[in-house]
Amino acid sequence: MRQITRKKKAEPTIALINIVFLMLIFFLVAGTLAQPLDGELELIETNALDGREPPDALVINAAGDLSYRGTALPDVTAFLQDRAEDQLAKVRIVPDRALSADRLVEVSRNLREGGAQSVIIVTERALQ
Repeated sequence: MRQITRKKKAEPTIALINIVFLMLIFFLVAGTLAQPLDGELELIETNALDGREPPDALVINAAGDLSYRGTALPDVTAFLQDRAEDQLAKVRIVPDRALSADRLVEVSRNLREGGAQSVIIVTERALQ
């Protein structure tokens, strides 16, 4: 009597290998997009800090009004007149989020024309 041997149907392992390979490539690329931080670095937590501007910064509110250390200023010239030359090396401004870009550019231009060597715009940045 002759035995009938059935051929086992081959499993589609090639398709599974292709999917795993594509996933591996995806995670390798996605994992190397951002440079890793130093392993010994511990970031500070700022959750409990009050949101205040730096004390030496010119503040511009949403309406475009200027203030320095809590005192309202009529214009950029009033800010610049009491500054020594070394204080004009870096002038920091803290604009309100709702401030128009035109007003921000105007104040920055007036600071540069008034003698500021560089104008730094202080913004909020979240590292998550």
